[in-house]
This record gives sequence, structure tokens and C-alpha cells, in this order.
Amino acid sequence: MNLFAEAIAWLADPTHWSGPGGIPTRVGQHLLITFAAVAIAAIVSIPSGVLIGHLRRGAGFIGAITGAARAIPTLGLLTLFGLALGIGLTAPLLALVILAIPSLLAGAYAGVQAVDPDLPGAARAIGMSPLQVVGRVEFPLALPVVVGGLRAATLQVVATATLAAYTSNLGLGRYLFAGLKSRDYAQMLAGALIVAVLALVLELALAACQRLAARRFARPGSHPRTGRRGARSTDTTAIATAASRKEVTP
Repeated sequence: MNLFAEAIAWLADPTHWSGPGGIPTRVGQHLLITFAAVAIAAIVSIPSGVLIGHLRRGAGFIGAITGAARAIPTLGLLTLFGLALGIGLTAPLLALVILAIPSLLAGAYAGVQAVDPDLPGAARAIGMSPLQVVGRVEFPLALPVVVGGLRAATLQVVATATLAAYTSNLGLGRYLFAGLKSRDYAQMLAGALIVAVLALVLELALAACQRLAARRFARPGSHPRTGRRGARSTDTTAIATAASRKEVTP
């Protein structure tokens, strides 16, 4: 029996689907760690990226932050945090947050910065406040790119969240670490397969969300695929119409 068949047999064993160390529990823990890390990173990164994109300044800052964060090895960072904070979830969670920040920050900045400058100018001319310009014009139009950054960050985190088991008894990484320690390579491969399937499911779900956002918040005056006039929000429609007719000036 080859290793792949042994891994499938391990997954098919009913005893591995129940109890505190069962597959459903481990999957739930893995998803919770992933969503927590991405949520914390999003709270920090998306407002910052939107603000920088709105001001249309700080491209060098974004490049420096994302480049530096991506260059840091997550395992090394986790080891450093583990030594400083001890055993538990805090160390891997911090490492995963840092891993997620570059994609979220770059997506938010790039999406808002790519909005046609005439639209925010027209929105201000018809009486919108800066906050309304961001919330009702720029951010909706940038949403497909923002979701793209969220998609990339989630996939990176869900694949790397196995490292949470390095300092805690949580997540699908336990199958990898326990299998390595006991030389149960079927268990290791089974854990890796579950992580791969989980990443694929999240990829498909977030890709669908990105396509939906692209259709719902198409660039004013065009369909996201055909380039034809498509559906838009009431605010951006009115602003785009006013700008195109030169009824207002930026």
C-alpha cells in the first residue's frame, strides 16, 4: 500500500472524525485562527490603504512595508514571538497577522488609487464630505481589488496556519507535527491534504466574491468584462453622469 492510499485510509477511519482531536474540531480551529488573523490584519491594513490611496501619496511607503513584511520568514518570526511570549496562540497569531498585512494593504491602496480622479472631484463638487467620497464613491469602486487582496491574504494565512501547532495544540498542523514526531507519514499527508482542500474551498469562495464585487461595483460607464455600460450604485452613476456632461468640475 503506497503512502497516498494510507493517507486516504487514515482519513476514512471513523475514529479520526470524533473527539477533541478529530478532523472537524481541527478544521474549525484552523478556520478560526485563519479568520482571526485576517480580520485583525484587515482592521489595521484596509483603512490605512484606503486613506493612502485617497490621498494619492505614500506609494513608496506601501512598497517598503509590503516588501519588508514579505521578506520576513514566518517560521522565524513565530520562533521569535514564541520565545518572547511563550506557549500559546498569541505568538502564531501575531506572525500570521504580519503575513496577511502586505496583501491587504496593497489591495486597499491599489484599488482606491486606481479610481478615476474625476469621480472624487465630482463628488466633492456636488457637496459630498471627504468621508462620503471615500465611503460612497472610492471604496465601492475599489472593492473588487480590495477583495482580491483579501483573497490573497486568506490563502497565504490558511496555508501557513499549520504553524500554529508549533506553539499550541490547535489546528490542522497538529497532524503534521504529531505525524513527524511519530513517523506516521500517512497522518502527515492526510493533514496536508485537508489543508489543501480547505485552501481550495476558500479560493473558490473568495473568487466568487471577487467576481460578484466586480459585477456589482463595475467601473462607472463600463461592464467589468465587456466594457459596456453596466450596473452601478446610484451615487457613482449620478457623479459619473455629471462629470461626463461637464455639469461639475473636479
